[in-house]
Amino acid sequence: MEIAIGLVIGLLVGAGIGYFISQSIKNKNNQRQKEDADKQADQIIADARRAATRMTEESEIQSKRLIQDAERKNENTKRQKISEAREKYIRFKSDFENDVGKRKQKVKESEFRLKEAEIKIKQERHQVLQEQKELKKKYDDILKERNDVEQSRSEIKSIRENLTQQLNIVSKRKTALEKANEEHIRALEQVAKLSEQEAKEELLKAVKDKADTDAMSIIKNTIEEAKATANKEAKKIVIQSIQRMCAEYTIENTVSVFNLESDDLKGQIIGREGRNIRALEAATGAEIVVDDTPEAIVISSFDPIRREVCRLSLQRLVTDGRIHPARIEEVVAKTKKQLEEQIMEIGERTVIELNIHGLKPALVRMVGRMRFRSSYGQNLLKHSIETAHLCALMAAELGLSPKQAKMAKRAGLLHDIGKVAEEETELSHAIIGMKLCEKHGEHPAICNAVGAHHDEIEMNNILSPIIQAGDAISGARPGARREILESYLTRIRDLEQLALAHDGVQKAYAMQAGRELRVIVEADKVADQQAEMISFKISEQIQNEMQYPGQIKVTVIREKRATSYAR
Repeated sequence: MEIAIGLVIGLLVGAGIGYFISQSIKNKNNQRQKEDADKQADQIIADARRAATRMTEESEIQSKRLIQDAERKNENTKRQKISEAREKYIRFKSDFENDVGKRKQKVKESEFRLKEAEIKIKQERHQVLQEQKELKKKYDDILKERNDVEQSRSEIKSIRENLTQQLNIVSKRKTALEKANEEHIRALEQVAKLSEQEAKEELLKAVKDKADTDAMSIIKNTIEEAKATANKEAKKIVIQSIQRMCAEYTIENTVSVFNLESDDLKGQIIGREGRNIRALEAATGAEIVVDDTPEAIVISSFDPIRREVCRLSLQRLVTDGRIHPARIEEVVAKTKKQLEEQIMEIGERTVIELNIHGLKPALVRMVGRMRFRSSYGQNLLKHSIETAHLCALMAAELGLSPKQAKMAKRAGLLHDIGKVAEEETELSHAIIGMKLCEKHGEHPAICNAVGAHHDEIEMNNILSPIIQAGDAISGARPGARREILESYLTRIRDLEQLALAHDGVQKAYAMQAGRELRVIVEADKVADQQAEMISFKISEQIQNEMQYPGQIKVTVIREKRATSYAR
C-alpha cells in the first residue's frame, strides 16, 4: 500500500513539473528550452521511478524482517506456553498421585481395622453363644437341683419327725441318767472322802501333765519325721512358691515396652496381612504383641539379647520409615552384628578395668553378655564385678600371695558365667560355669571355685570358700536384690520382735542379713524340750506371718550359768 502511494505521488510530481516546463516553453516560445525541459522531465521521471523501486525493495525487506521477527516471537511464546503447560501437568499429576496414595493407605488401614473389628465381632459372637450354652446348661441343672431339693424336703420332713420322737426318748433317758450320776457321785465322795471339785482338779492336773509329756514326744517325733522328709517337702514348697510368684517376675524380666510416636505406626509394623510383624518375629526370635495400649507395643522373650535386638531393629525401622520383609531382614542382621560387637567391647572393657589377663575370647564374650542379664533384680555383670573386688580384697586380707589374689578376682568374675551359657542343659549354673572354665583352659582351682560356690561339689582349695563368701556378701547386702534399706531394717526388726514375744525368751538377734535368727532363752524358765518347741513355733510363725527371700534358720540357745563369789 505504501509503495503504491509513493508511486502515485512520484507520478503527480513528475506531471506537475512537466506541465510547468511546457508552460514555460510556450511562454518563451523557445523550442530549445522545450527540449531541455523534456529532458529534465524524463530525468526526473526516471529518478522518481528509481526512488519508487528502491522504496519498494526496502519495504519488502523490512516487511520480511518484521514477519520473521513476529514468527520468532510466536515460536518462543509457543515454546514457553508449552513448557509452562507441561510443568503444570507434571505438578498436577504428582499431586494427584500423592492424593491417590494417601487415599489407598487410608483404604488399607480402614480394611485392616474392619478385618480386626470383624474378627473381634466373630470372637464376641462365639463367646456369647458359648455363654448361652452354659446358661442353658446351668438352667437345666438348676431345674434338676430344684426337683432334687423338693424331693429332699419331703425326706427331711419325715426324718425330722422321726428325730423328734427319738429326742423325746433321749430326753427321758438323760433325766434318768442324771439322777443315777448324782447318786454315783455322792457314793464316790463318801468312799474317797473328796468333794467333786477337788477330785476334778486332781484329775485335770494328772491329765495335763500326761498331755504335756505326750505332746513333747509327739512334737519330737514329728520333727524327726519332718527332717527325714525335708527334701521332699522342701521341693513341694519351692514349686508352690514358683507357681505363686513366677508370673510377676516372668513378666518383669521377659518383657520390654517399645514406645511409638503415634498409633498409626502400628499398622506399618504389622504390615499387609501381618507379613511385616511375622518377618520381624522370625528374624529376631522374639514375640511382638500389638494391643490396645496407646502409643506402645510389647516385646516378649526369655532371652534378653533377642529382646534388645528386636528393640533396636524396631527403632531403626521406625526412624527410617521403610518397613517391609526384605528391609526387616537387612536391619536385623546389621543390628545383630553391631550388638555382638558391643557385647565383645563390654567384655573387653570389663576385663581391662579388673586388670585380668589371658582370658579366652569366648569367656570375654560371655562376660559382655552378663550386661543384659539380671538375677533377682541385680544386674549380673555388676554383681560379678563386685564379687571379683570382694574376693581379691578378702584374699589380700587373708595373707594369700598376689598370684592367688589375682586368681580369686578372676574366679569372682567368672563364678556366674553359667547363667549366660547359650546351650540349654538341665545342670545348675555353677556346674555349667565350671565346665565352661575347664573347656577354655582356666586353672583347676578357679574351676573348682566356680563349681562349688553353691556347695554342689566339694571344695578342694582356699579360693572356693572365698568365692562363696564374696557371692553371698554381694547378693545379701541391703539394697542389692529388690530390697531397699528401709524394708530390710523393718524385716530385721520384725524378726527380733517376733522372737521376743514368746515366753522365756531373753534376747533375740537377726544375723547374716536376716537369714539366721538366734534366740537366747532363760534356763530357769525353759527346759530343753521346751527350747525345741519354741524353735519350732517361731519358725512356723515366721513362715505364716512374714515375707522373706530364701530361708531363715532359727537357733534357740539355752545355757545354765552358775556364779558364786569367794570372800
